[in-house]
Amino acid sequence: MDGKHQAFLTELLNTPSPTGQEMAGQRKWASYIENFADSLECDAYGNTWATLNGRVEDGLKIMLEAHADEIGFMINYISDEGFLSIVPVGGSDAAITRGKRVIFYGDDGAEVKGVIANTAIHLRKDLGSEKAPKWSEVFVDIGAKDKKAVEARGLRVGHFGVYDYEPLELSENRLTSRAIDNRISGYILARVFENLKQGEQPQVSTYVVNAIQEEIGGHGATMVSYRLFPDVAICFDVTHATDTPGIDKKKHGEVKLGKGPTVTHGTANHPLLVQRIVDIAKREQIPLQHEASSRYTGTDTDSIYTAKTGIPSALISIPLRYMHSPVEIVDLEDVENTIKLVTALILDLKPDEVFEQAL
Repeated sequence: MDGKHQAFLTELLNTPSPTGQEMAGQRKWASYIENFADSLECDAYGNTWATLNGRVEDGLKIMLEAHADEIGFMINYISDEGFLSIVPVGGSDAAITRGKRVIFYGDDGAEVKGVIANTAIHLRKDLGSEKAPKWSEVFVDIGAKDKKAVEARGLRVGHFGVYDYEPLELSENRLTSRAIDNRISGYILARVFENLKQGEQPQVSTYVVNAIQEEIGGHGATMVSYRLFPDVAICFDVTHATDTPGIDKKKHGEVKLGKGPTVTHGTANHPLLVQRIVDIAKREQIPLQHEASSRYTGTDTDSIYTAKTGIPSALISIPLRYMHSPVEIVDLEDVENTIKLVTALILDLKPDEVFEQAL
């Protein structure tokens, strides 16, 4: 990864965008991708997309979609003593909260840092039978003397927060950060768009979409799929790398970090489009792993493929360790291979192609 792309990815990861408050991150993403787009648009709730026209005006239109939001929390009570009670936004895990640094975003852009309290082990009872805390037991200390001091710093009930962790390179190709889920996919879409704009113009037109509110049900994907209604779509998200201790591969499948992106088979994933992805990966000698989806994918793909009369869709995922934590880990070689795979696929698509099952 060169310096320009590294700086862009770092900026995306460092810009908090919890579900319902995605616009700060959307603006960073849009300011980069607009350099390669024929048009750039945003809807009422913040779904943001760019368009690159193909050589054939009325040919096939493909949508590449990722979600822009990340997990976080929200203030729901401030005690007289100045402590904050919080509730999760998205799939935040109460089991990992204790002793973590957090940052809240208050009135007029105020940034207020704090810590999620961790009562000393000496003072806790029944350690032998202790369980993970409930959200109602979690509280934040921002160093305030009382409730008035909290309010004076611009915070109130309803303000959002995220973990206060920045990206860190663990080795040459392995990066840890909060919000890799799913900021890494927005980064991939921007890189694909850049490749397409700087190289041979594709025959087909391409939408790249950064959608909102995936972490609470894929609502943004529903909105934008109905609006754009492309001929075909590929959703990008992270998936669980199962190559760490304690994970049952018989239950969760085998996905390894550094062995390439995955393609999902079943349910939402159109078999003809999935096979095309497999064929392109084989032709371009790009490593590709496989996942099974028996009922639903748990990603925006589930919202996309059912839009209107149906959109032939597929899911490509980037292996990730420690999902929904502030120490997620991704292998950047998997990221680069995903960019190569999707760039090659777009360039291979023909304007008159139809992804339909035939009797």
